[in-house]
Amino acid sequence: MTAAERKRMRKLVEIGCIVCRNERGCYTPPEIHHILDCGRRIGHLYTIPLCTHHHKQSPADSGEVGRHQNKTEWMRRYGSEAELLEQTNRILCQKGLSC
Repeated sequence: MTAAERKRMRKLVEIGCIVCRNERGCYTPPEIHHILDCGRRIGHLYTIPLCTHHHKQSPADSGEVGRHQNKTEWMRRYGSEAELLEQTNRILCQKGLSC
């Protein structure tokens, strides 16, 4: 991982889960989700911050859905990974990380 990629990861943690930010306007500690192309990571710069519930699996009674739990439903509710990556990158740009 390069210095720029490590800096991005630290900034993603500062942002918090992008879905919680959009849905509830709150900060939730994130895990880093790497966007895939044909099942393969496309790099550390193609990452979005997602909390455990929006990344892996949400409790059945939460009304939420995790990205790895049901990608189709997750995208319907929260937007595509590309849209969330674009939003994440705009926020990082506002925070002074390279645009």
